[in-house]
Amino acid sequence: MKHVPTLDIRRYDTDREAFVAELGAAYREFGFCCISGHGIPRQDIDAAYDNFVRFFALPDATKRKYHVPGGGGARGYTPFKVETAKDSKLPDLKEFWHIGREIPRDSKYADVMAPNLWPEEVPGFKQHGYGLFEALDSLGSRVLKALALHIGQPEDYFADKTDQGNSILRPIHYPPIEQDNIPNERAGAHEDINLITLLVGASAEGLEVLTREGEWLPITTEGDAIVVNIGDMLQRLTNHVYPSTTHRVVNPPNANARKPRYSVPFFLHPNPDFLIDVLPSCVDAAHPNRYPEPITAHEYLQERLREIKLI
Repeated sequence: MKHVPTLDIRRYDTDREAFVAELGAAYREFGFCCISGHGIPRQDIDAAYDNFVRFFALPDATKRKYHVPGGGGARGYTPFKVETAKDSKLPDLKEFWHIGREIPRDSKYADVMAPNLWPEEVPGFKQHGYGLFEALDSLGSRVLKALALHIGQPEDYFADKTDQGNSILRPIHYPPIEQDNIPNERAGAHEDINLITLLVGASAEGLEVLTREGEWLPITTEGDAIVVNIGDMLQRLTNHVYPSTTHRVVNPPNANARKPRYSVPFFLHPNPDFLIDVLPSCVDAAHPNRYPEPITAHEYLQERLREIKLI
């Protein structure tokens, strides 16, 4: 039985060559890996989740105060049945909130990275939500160092390309499914848009990844492990050396379908003006350049948001 491996990121400092090789092999095979030893305190994760659950328990009219029509869900609240997986006829069974990077309002990226919204009804939401954003942003940067080395780049290759990245922390609420034979999935089969995604608290059943053999492989984590997967931007940059693997969140075929499910992915994006141009180190005679036309991260993001009906 195949399984997505769990690797201790502390080995990057103690056994770098072996860790980079194992991490790279996991991503080449699955596009997914579980990362342990990251040092994010459990109590910080639990505090963030507690505040997110409090927000989603608010009345619908209260939550909709923080919905920004025409904003593409970039900040604040997105209601149920809005986001729709590419090529799916049915919307996902979820509602969510977006926390983005805090940047100076005179930044050159201010026109494409809006200020955050914070729900006044949940006093700890900002502190714990943005604290988790920063912790996962830092962890993602550590993972990118190892991925850079695996494809022949300096370990700091991504540092100045993601330091002002348009990254998103997305607390999600999947409500209880009260009826049988619902045709929608909690989150339809899709690939992520960004460089890498870090999913904290993936202990609840439902997350599945599509293997190369065409089988759906369930992923749950144990201990402090965080699921980290490749997004389409990194797949494009590396000419599919790192594949962006299709995944979904299914409706449990048991009593857990009647329970709410919460998850918090962090989508790590490059700076908006980063040019996604295939790395020469990922091109050879057997692997010609699949993407001869480069595109900026912001342009690519806009294309994909239109596909999933957020704009």
